[in-house]
Amino acid sequence: MSIGSIIHTIVLILFGAMFMFHGIAKLQMGLSNVAGWFNSIGLPGSLGYAVAILELLGGVLLIVGLATRYISLAYIILMAGAIISVKLPMGLLGDGKSAGFELELAYMLIALFLTVEPKKGWGLDRLVGGSSSGAQA
Repeated sequence: MSIGSIIHTIVLILFGAMFMFHGIAKLQMGLSNVAGWFNSIGLPGSLGYAVAILELLGGVLLIVGLATRYISLAYIILMAGAIISVKLPMGLLGDGKSAGFELELAYMLIALFLTVEPKKGWGLDRLVGGSSSGAQA
């Protein structure tokens, strides 16, 4: 395995873990509380359930390297939605009271990287569906 593949694998596992922990945090808060918060900002409460599930299960799938491209695309959409619906008024670096959207942009870039090269590192994606041009490192 090349150094590029090792770094790709580290990014994949840590990115998946970050989202998995976000999903776990939402479960610990209580999904009804998450849904209530979504309602309070003008979004459907049911979207809170979907986000929690995507974060938790998507994170687990990334950790094992399965469906990397699809989960990463979903995370790009999720982060764009978070920026547009919540973070944009705070600006890039925040407004002094709340964080800005720099973290969401960083997550989007990581997800974009994993979308372009989903099979480069370790993971089950390399075993499913044969090899692709990006699979060889």
